[in-house]
Amino acid sequence: MLPALPADDTATPDHPFSGLDPQAVVEALEALGLPCDGRVLALNSYENRVFRVGIEDAAPLIAKFYRPGRWTDAAIAEEQAFAAELAAANVPVVPPLSTHGRSLHPHGIHRIALFPVRGGRAPEMGDRATLTSLGRFLGLLHSVGARRPFSQRISLDIERYGDTALDALLDSPLLPTELADNLAALGDAVLDRVEERLERIDPPMIRLHGDCHAGNVLWLDDAPQFVDLDDCLMGPAVQDLWMLVSGSAEEQREQMDWVLEGYRTFREFDAHELGLIEALRSLRLLHFHAWVCQRWDDPAFPAAFPWFGERRHWERLLQQLQEQLAELQEHSPWDMPD
Repeated sequence: MLPALPADDTATPDHPFSGLDPQAVVEALEALGLPCDGRVLALNSYENRVFRVGIEDAAPLIAKFYRPGRWTDAAIAEEQAFAAELAAANVPVVPPLSTHGRSLHPHGIHRIALFPVRGGRAPEMGDRATLTSLGRFLGLLHSVGARRPFSQRISLDIERYGDTALDALLDSPLLPTELADNLAALGDAVLDRVEERLERIDPPMIRLHGDCHAGNVLWLDDAPQFVDLDDCLMGPAVQDLWMLVSGSAEEQREQMDWVLEGYRTFREFDAHELGLIEALRSLRLLHFHAWVCQRWDDPAFPAAFPWFGERRHWERLLQQLQEQLAELQEHSPWDMPD
């Protein structure tokens, strides 16, 4: 077993990636016995740090530096094992490479995983053939995910994604003080309705991709490649489907029909889960805003989301929550008869 790589002396819990410059990335990979050619390209990632690194006399690699303190080693091991299980079942995902008999490497306060480079383009969302293909492979992914539960990963629940997220927003110095009472009242009202939906529909929980939106899908050889299992968790199947559709309510319904047409090739789907879409959208809205606020000390976040410091952004959030409350209070076009 290799020893831990040298620690980054400039990293701190509040700024865990502060010293992760190209030279540090190269040194980390060369300590694993991978001779780098000096080419390091930072890829679009905020929660972790991901780099394309050139390797001498070999194909380049993707190096993922996990955010310290977010996941335990056991939780990351489950993510990586899930990726390997999916790949073995012909689900188009990219599992990590094994180097020196391991796929997770310590690096001071960081952990590193290495992946082969996979090319591809953005999928044509809204296209019937694209959505049917996505649904087909998600049905296969979920058929594997339903085999057994995670034991170390989290579950998509109202406490973590709703109550805790709302508390984080109310505690954030970014929230204008005069809007706090409105956010608290509106957030509580939305979460009451979300809880009602979850209790009424009570979906089975399976292992999911967890963050399946267009940005986490690449199109290659007329088929999808699902990337970034960093948020894989236990949740209802519809969580991996609803972010694939967009547009008006009628357009979303038609697109979902195309997704489910493919999905049912490999796995049955209980249409009552569609009634969870607005509840899940509400939880994602709160969770995303809480995530940005909690990461604000990371310099990458103010640079990427400068509008979080503006009052009008928080007024827009209140408006979105009001719209979600109305969706949850009214009969939704997603609802199925009991």
